[in-house]
Amino acid sequence: MTEAPPSNAAQTRVQEILDELTASGEETGIQVAVHLDGELVVDAWSGLADIESGQAMDGETLVPSWSTGKGVAAALVAVLVDKGVLDYDAPIAAHWPEFAANGKDRITLGQLLSHSAGLPQLPPDLTPEELFDIPAVGDWLAGQAPLWEPGTATGYHAWTYGILLAEILRKATGRTCDELLRDEIAAPLGIADSLLFAVPDRLVDRLATCYDGGWAALLDRIPEGAPFFVCAPRQVLPVASLANRTDYRRAALPANGTVTARAASRMYAALACGEIDGVRLVSDATLKAATAPRVSGKDRSLGSELLKGYGFMLGGEGSMMRYPAGAFGTNGSGGTTACADPAHRFSFALIKNRMNVPGLDGRLMDEARIALGLPGI
Repeated sequence: MTEAPPSNAAQTRVQEILDELTASGEETGIQVAVHLDGELVVDAWSGLADIESGQAMDGETLVPSWSTGKGVAAALVAVLVDKGVLDYDAPIAAHWPEFAANGKDRITLGQLLSHSAGLPQLPPDLTPEELFDIPAVGDWLAGQAPLWEPGTATGYHAWTYGILLAEILRKATGRTCDELLRDEIAAPLGIADSLLFAVPDRLVDRLATCYDGGWAALLDRIPEGAPFFVCAPRQVLPVASLANRTDYRRAALPANGTVTARAASRMYAALACGEIDGVRLVSDATLKAATAPRVSGKDRSLGSELLKGYGFMLGGEGSMMRYPAGAFGTNGSGGTTACADPAHRFSFALIKNRMNVPGLDGRLMDEARIALGLPGI
């Protein structure tokens, strides 16, 4: 039985905006969820999950959400650090001896998570089929030399963040990233089928189709030879057609996530509040370590100013993220985002299936916060 949506000014305002966006065709299908003090206070959706079939978007529709999954992976790593399984300061080679090749013996897990390991690169002619052979690409990366002295600069590790993490997690624990996510975060929070890296076959009927809304054209305007294509070669750009591939959906790749807004906001609510419904994911000390500023300044891959923690992008001065100061999370290609603001015990997720130029995330978060009596962003 589906519960009635929350009844408050924030729910009403957000739902009104979503309905306007889908009615105009600016968006196809969209979800927004907000938690405050651990309670779900906005649970809104509108539009279509699939245009051809007419399948409606609802609160349980799974949506490929790109690098929102990096924040999910960062939370998973924090849980394992809290349990003593991993250590932010430990060399990756401690779990993966082959990784030490070509001067990488001292690269730490924290440097990978903060995108300062110097390993954003992929083979320039890499195909999607090759990309999703994650152990093979991991082996290739293990043999590479860093593009810069690790720890001295930062550049977005678009795909390699997930490829390297998948291999580190497997080698350190004997479990896959999917198994770890389910066991350590999703199942305890009651969202085991809604917070995913790979999508199991039994859940494909809940999966939305992705559509382009100008995102591909934006990427096409990036000039040839730009650093961005080092971390995301043209054949594997994060565009709607790639998200709709079966091999993408089945890839256990913690650079990307397939989620519902409810689930993403609930995970961040647990972090923002310390615990939710009696479930605590990490200690205050570990969360502080994970979300402390680690690197700042111009990102070599993206060309923008970013403030980064261990896997989370941080809000406030010195960051392009549309988050309040002290907030943390990650956004995804085409306009998705999920984050936590611990100072206000607030979490937010915007998940959608039309990929367009970002900007809606900041507007909706601002509308929700103001309607809830919180400071805007």
